[in-house]
Amino acid sequence: MIRLSVNINKIATLRNARGGDQPNLVKVALDCERFGAQGITVHPRPDERHIRYQDVAALKLVNSTEFNIEGNPTTDFIKLVIMNKPNQVTLVPDDPGQLTSDHGWDTIKHKDFLIDVISEFREAGIRTSIFVDPDMKLVEGAKGTGTDRIELYTESYAENFFKDSQSAIAPFVDAAKLARECGLGLNAGHDLSLINLAYFAKNITWLDEVSIGHALICDSLYYGLENTIQLYLRELKIP
Repeated sequence: MIRLSVNINKIATLRNARGGDQPNLVKVALDCERFGAQGITVHPRPDERHIRYQDVAALKLVNSTEFNIEGNPTTDFIKLVIMNKPNQVTLVPDDPGQLTSDHGWDTIKHKDFLIDVISEFREAGIRTSIFVDPDMKLVEGAKGTGTDRIELYTESYAENFFKDSQSAIAPFVDAAKLARECGLGLNAGHDLSLINLAYFAKNITWLDEVSIGHALICDSLYYGLENTIQLYLRELKIP
């Protein structure tokens, strides 16, 4: 079964807008797990505009499903991850002021850097995934970094889904097949939603995990959080 990890960054954004503790991030994470989510994802950024570093420690204390920390592997980020030892760390090449993730790693250009960072996480017993565009050379390059998994960056799939779903999914299927041949685990995320998730999952049935935040939180405003998580889980069930 493809696992659903709920990214709770947007909950932290809402909390931070008023400077208090509503909604409570830990309670929301626990509720997501209670409602059926198989993982919780956070993506702390250097300016802590949504997830704060102290949030990571608080969530680690109570998390009972898979805990995934995403981010650019700066010195501070690496320290944060090793200190809190999540089940998985997902490396994303964000610029400091970037609004949201918009590209994957150049696994050829940054190979040596990734090897060093990944080996540090591996020594700490943390599974590593790296954000990658659906480019065959970059997927193949990921294998040489020592990463356990890749996460396919799915914005282009979501953007082109309505124009031509078959063309939109094609490069992702090819990249996913190559990842499997290389012995890499496979995650996916960014702009996946109730509209496009089932088609993606049906075409790449060997996905390990999807990480979804923005669309899921937006949907929960209409459907409620518990019902929304169940709707997403339903989309991931392969007949």
